Amino acid sequence: MKPILNCILLIDDDEPTNFMSNMVLEEANCTRHIQIEESGQKALAFLCNTKDSSQQKSLVQYPELIFLDINMPAMNGWEFLEKFMELKKDAHPETIIIMLTTSINPDDKIRAEKLSVVAGFENKPLTDNMIEKLLQRHFNNQ
Repeated sequence: MKPILNCILLIDDDEPTNFMSNMVLEEANCTRHIQIEESGQKALAFLCNTKDSSQQKSLVQYPELIFLDINMPAMNGWEFLEKFMELKKDAHPETIIIMLTTSINPDDKIRAEKLSVVAGFENKPLTDNMIEKLLQRHFNNQ
């Protein structure tokens, strides 16, 4: 598959998960850049810096796709989403967020489905098949 996205952002505090997700994305060859952030705060800083540099033709563009874990220390996925929605008002409304989690709590899925900013709720690990379906569903006309 040729790269169709400029940037995918992985937000997860688990280093082995990030390593595996990165490998799957690299093998899928679906993006020019994979950004990994191990906390919600670092991810927000990355997004703010990318947004601010978008006028300057930055090499790393604002992510079209974000994979977000729920259970992280300091700032969990829900808290990240609250801050992201504040940013999104003047940022990039076309960014797709997929909750990628080990949570088996049905309330998490229900909560995610109620948020317009969340486009999907998937169980870890990230797989080739999952990427293919997400790209077809959300980026088919790119």
